[in-house]
Parts: sequence; C-alpha cells; structure tokens
Amino acid sequence: MNAHAISGELTIYTAAHEKQQLQAFLESGDELELDLSQVSEMDSAGLQVLILMKQEAARQHKKLRYSMHSKAVLEVLEMCNLTAAFGDQVILT
Repeated sequence: MNAHAISGELTIYTAAHEKQQLQAFLESGDELELDLSQVSEMDSAGLQVLILMKQEAARQHKKLRYSMHSKAVLEVLEMCNLTAAFGDQVILT
C-alpha cells in the first residue's frame, strides 16, 4: 500500500497544488492511503479535492483510503454531514 500525507492547509489557496500532487499520487498504485493528520485548515475547496480524488480512484478501480483525520478535516466533514460518506474509518479522540 502506498501512503502519502497532506500537511498544512487544504484550502482555496492550496487546492490546485494539492490536486496536482494527489493526482500524481493516485498513479502510484492500486491501494492508496492518504494521511490527513497534519491538515491544519480545510475549507470547501479542500473538501472538493478530497471528493474528486475518491471519485477518480473509484473510476480507475483503485482503493483510496483517508486516515488519521485532523480536527480541521473532521469539522468540515461533520458540518457537511459527510463524515461517513467516504467509507473511511474515523477515530474520534
């Protein structure tokens, strides 16, 4: 399983760059894990990138799992009622 981590902001200011990074990561294997523990801030643009990556992985018949959701990520997912929508295990501390 290939792993990658996002650190810092996942916002409108970084979404385009992160999208490019994640698209390259998506090409690195068929079973992938994205560590979200170091995401310090996320907005709707960041959420769109995460949704897009899940959709693209499914389209390519790849498994993409999000793990170690930071507080910032969980807040956005909960606000949008999407915590369970990705199908990833979320551990609340």
